[in-house]
Amino acid sequence: MTDEIKAISAGIKALDKDVAESTETRKEEHDDFSELMAQDGAAKNLLGYAKNRLNKYYNPKLYKAPPKRELSEEERISSNFGNFVDIHEHRGNVAPPPPPDAPKAYAKKGEESTGVIAMLDLLVADLDKEMTEAQTTEKNGQQAYEKFVSEAAAKRATDSKDLTDKEGYKAEAETELQTAKEGKTATVRELMATEKYISSLHGECDWLISNFDLRKNARAGEIESLKTAKAVLSGADFSFLQKQARSLRGGL
Repeated sequence: MTDEIKAISAGIKALDKDVAESTETRKEEHDDFSELMAQDGAAKNLLGYAKNRLNKYYNPKLYKAPPKRELSEEERISSNFGNFVDIHEHRGNVAPPPPPDAPKAYAKKGEESTGVIAMLDLLVADLDKEMTEAQTTEKNGQQAYEKFVSEAAAKRATDSKDLTDKEGYKAEAETELQTAKEGKTATVRELMATEKYISSLHGECDWLISNFDLRKNARAGEIESLKTAKAVLSGADFSFLQKQARSLRGGL
């Protein structure tokens, strides 16, 4: 019984350890997943921003202007100051920027930009694939973890009940054993007293047996003495009666 209790207790401890380790592993996996999703999301946003900037110059129809926001007072001052500098420089006969390239060169850059945009789309697709796989892995990992924890909880409940039952049986057995020991002690004491009494009886019997002939002869002597005494007494009684009879006759 004790070995069984130890085995069940050790099994519960091992199960708790496995659950703790699985929980820690699941937490680390989830943290890695969250970090990957954040990094891939940031990378997608950056690639989307770069693609949109390229579209602004090479595919204006696909360009998406950022939402307008109200400038802060500091930003407005900085912007106005910048405009003032630009106007001042133009008034100061600063050379204008170079003219755009010829149509042929523009077309070449357009082809290059198309290749770059395609490459960006390919990178985004790879990121989407990686994120989808990560989400699937995360979902499967979470489901497997929840299933393991559920099964472990059920097994732990069963083992705990079994452990409680066996500990109860052990306690009852120990109580019965203690009672039996106490009963055995009392029985042993009673047996010892009985054996002592029997020994004393044996001693008396042995004495009687060893002195039987002597006591028999003594008893026979006592009987003969009694007979003699009785005879003597009987003779005395007879003489006494004769004397009484004579006295009566003499008196007559």
